Amino acid sequence: MAPPRPAPPESVAAALAEVAELGPFFSVATGEPGAVWRPVEDAYADGLAHLVAAFTNRHGLSERRVAASVVQLGHASRLWSPVLGCAVLHGVVPDLGGLRQRADASALWLPEARGWWAPRGEALARMVYRLVMEEQLAVLAAGLRVKVAPGLLRGNAASALAGAAHAVARARPGSRRAVISLAAGLLDIGDLRGTGTFTGPGLKFRRRSCCLYYRVPDGGTCGDCCLTERHP
Repeated sequence: MAPPRPAPPESVAAALAEVAELGPFFSVATGEPGAVWRPVEDAYADGLAHLVAAFTNRHGLSERRVAASVVQLGHASRLWSPVLGCAVLHGVVPDLGGLRQRADASALWLPEARGWWAPRGEALARMVYRLVMEEQLAVLAAGLRVKVAPGLLRGNAASALAGAAHAVARARPGSRRAVISLAAGLLDIGDLRGTGTFTGPGLKFRRRSCCLYYRVPDGGTCGDCCLTERHP
């Protein structure tokens, strides 16, 4: 299989800037830093402790694993969203190497806009899987400071993927077929396999695990939760 072709930095930067308009989870800053950032590997090594502590304190939680799960789900959304958006809408895949996170928040920044022209078919799904699941979320899972079931974390990754795909298709209806194809391909790879399925029109998704958000005071269940019937 031929290696992916590098895309010009200006093409990657333009794609990231355009998809950032789709919403906050699609935003990855590039260029000159405007805040204090640290390598995302350092944030992963302590399990995004600053975000877990902030969520725990804000909601008065006694179970830090609930906060860790919700934080990991949110971070997964911040990874999937710009990558899917750039790949489907602009035909480029941003390189997440060198990714940094704001020291006091969840925002992300890339010092350099690098990436590749998106390959076609299964090759694209496998490239995106490697960039997000293997090089990012697996490292975060290893750094979490509280025990969270691996199946739950995989389900969070799948839920975030489905949510990102839905957001792209809703914002750019002409991309619907392409984003469904990519998301379905990703759900058939590695740790995403068996985590959930698309069950109807509009990219409606049902996961096979629960992110535990219902344990947050006044939290309730998410639309794709396997516990929806038990916790209306």
